[in-house]
Amino acid sequence: MSEKRGPVLIEMEADAAVNPAAAPPVEDVAALPDAAAMQKMAVLAARKPSVLARWFWRLLGALVSFVLSVAAWDFVTTLLARNPVLGWTATVLIGLFVVVLLAIAVKEWAAYARLGRIDALHRAADAALVENDLRAARSVVEKLGALYAGRPELEWHRQRLAERTGDVFDADGLLGLAEAELLQPLDNAARREVEAAARQVAAVTAVVPLALADVVAALTSNLRMIRRIAEIYGGRSGTLGSWRLTRSVLTHLVATGAVAVGDDLIGTVAGGGVLTKVSRRFGEGVINGALTARVGIAAMEVCRPLPFRAARKPSVTRLVQRALTGLFSKG
Repeated sequence: MSEKRGPVLIEMEADAAVNPAAAPPVEDVAALPDAAAMQKMAVLAARKPSVLARWFWRLLGALVSFVLSVAAWDFVTTLLARNPVLGWTATVLIGLFVVVLLAIAVKEWAAYARLGRIDALHRAADAALVENDLRAARSVVEKLGALYAGRPELEWHRQRLAERTGDVFDADGLLGLAEAELLQPLDNAARREVEAAARQVAAVTAVVPLALADVVAALTSNLRMIRRIAEIYGGRSGTLGSWRLTRSVLTHLVATGAVAVGDDLIGTVAGGGVLTKVSRRFGEGVINGALTARVGIAAMEVCRPLPFRAARKPSVTRLVQRALTGLFSKG
């Protein structure tokens, strides 16, 4: 007997009818992933220690230094009494070690002084622009040339700026000329550093599945990026100077909410969540890379001796597009 084939009508009772309005909402699979790594990195680095914690580390450092000093003194005096040759050898070694420590301290102080010099230039440039003071602008340009006097790769740019300085008779135009002639190659080098850091953070986030690996990668990459940007603009910083600079940059980002991902800019960078549909890790990588680019732009603004006026401030979207081109293949 042949079986009839065709549409089958299933009748449902009235109380069991499906109401579309009562159906649960469909989960938005294209929603942007959470940039937990960059947010944790920014909060951890920008968090200011309490007064009690600061005094704890100060007193601990003083106590350890005092104990080591007394122990070294007792060791040397005891050794001199037992064997003068060994005692004087220990004295010389300890003396050389103290000299190295003093050299490190001088280096750190010079790094702080150089960062302060760049900050002073930035403030003087802002004041000259606000007041349209040509004399103050000329002083800023002279100090800017002196800042880069020891950079052979900028010698031609310094000479060209010096030749054209006399042709400009307003503060805005003069500082714009300094940006175009002297800071443009430095801006390009800083952009490349930001792109490299964004690429590295995105790749580690997308590829490495280990817990906290993305946070560690974001922290180390951003620290290295900020230090390199400071070196590019002439603010060679030591260990303490780099940490202070990093805290100032990330504190600003956290205070202004720039590490949030719920805005149109990050959505455009992430391609409307297309990568998230393929892999959530890829989406997180793009978001963390975009936030790294934001940190890099903030570092450029902090480390740059002149504010962005004539030159356009780098775009996060453009930086991330250049950094991630080919990293996440569409195939």
